[in-house]
Amino acid sequence: MASSKEYLDYVLDQLSGADEITYRAMMGEYIIYYRRKVIGGIYDDRFLVKNVKSARDMMPDADLELPYEGAKEMLLVDDVENKEFLKELMEAMFEELPAPKKKKEK
Repeated sequence: MASSKEYLDYVLDQLSGADEITYRAMMGEYIIYYRRKVIGGIYDDRFLVKNVKSARDMMPDADLELPYEGAKEMLLVDDVENKEFLKELMEAMFEELPAPKKKKEK
């Protein structure tokens, strides 16, 4: 099941308090970036973020879910309604996330 554009728009609106949120469509789902780092994505109309320590600390009861078959487990964000929490989550996770990969020149 692919994610709906409506759910993407809702999550992006909820993330509007954080700077530099972008996304990219990929195979019916959406990858979410924060300051050019992959933070998570929208998968089957679920907002999932990378399973890093700061996210686990802020969401100790979050369910681990697979975004798609064969992927690493990610944390389900169930408090999508709370804009302030989402902003704090993005900021807390930022330092733990790997830097964006350099694009290879052809």
